[in-house]
Amino acid sequence: MTSCTRRSIFRPCIDLHDGQVKQIVGGTLSDSDPEALRTNFIASQSPGNFARLYKEHDLQGGHIIKLGPRNDDAAREALAAWPGGLQIGGGITADNAQRWLDAGASKVIVTSYLFPGGEFSLERLEGLSTIVGKDRLVVDVSCRRRENKWLVAMNKWQDITDMEVCQETLDLISQYCRQFLIHAADVEGLCQGIDEDLVKKLGEWVSIPTTYAGGAKHIDDLALVDRLSGGKVDLTYGSSLDIFGGVLVKFEELVQISRGA
Repeated sequence: MTSCTRRSIFRPCIDLHDGQVKQIVGGTLSDSDPEALRTNFIASQSPGNFARLYKEHDLQGGHIIKLGPRNDDAAREALAAWPGGLQIGGGITADNAQRWLDAGASKVIVTSYLFPGGEFSLERLEGLSTIVGKDRLVVDVSCRRRENKWLVAMNKWQDITDMEVCQETLDLISQYCRQFLIHAADVEGLCQGIDEDLVKKLGEWVSIPTTYAGGAKHIDDLALVDRLSGGKVDLTYGSSLDIFGGVLVKFEELVQISRGA
């Protein structure tokens, strides 16, 4: 008998800011200095249009991220356009997680709630996992690089927490969730290439499905992530993608490659 070897595939995204689909340079989000925000793309299409596009191509495992306030209505519109087809993150807590699942999310994605005061709370992770079920929980361990390690960043990637992204912490968290989402916040939105060191390490560390986002700039980055991670990490494209105003990567071509066409 021969076994099927898993390979990395494309996972779509819908990033929401002030109720619109946008592509933002991740490191420029700031509550204290809103003028620092750098935006690569603001969509004229509604969030629902993007959700319907992903549904048309059956692009499973995509995510909606609410970056700050005034995004709930836009998120509900996208979820209603493809019930059960998209995950939702941004401001998820034990109090509202089930409501977002009831609104049509396939899974909820959580970061900041798990780090009160910037310190990891295993109690909160256990509680949320119990409320929604392990199979419907994604933990976002998006991070920033500090010297030779990566530290989880919360609150729209503005605040560094006490948790290092490493084998030990990922093994612990994976006991309570079904999937990881990892934005490399330092390269998010720059279209200057992925964090190859992080992707390679994730391939060594993760034991559950994992999606990486940040810096993808070329169609061949999907094959690169596949090689570096041994097929264990999937890839999200943002600002480089033509549906988000980019000129470097064509959505239709990426869909075909990801399907193995």
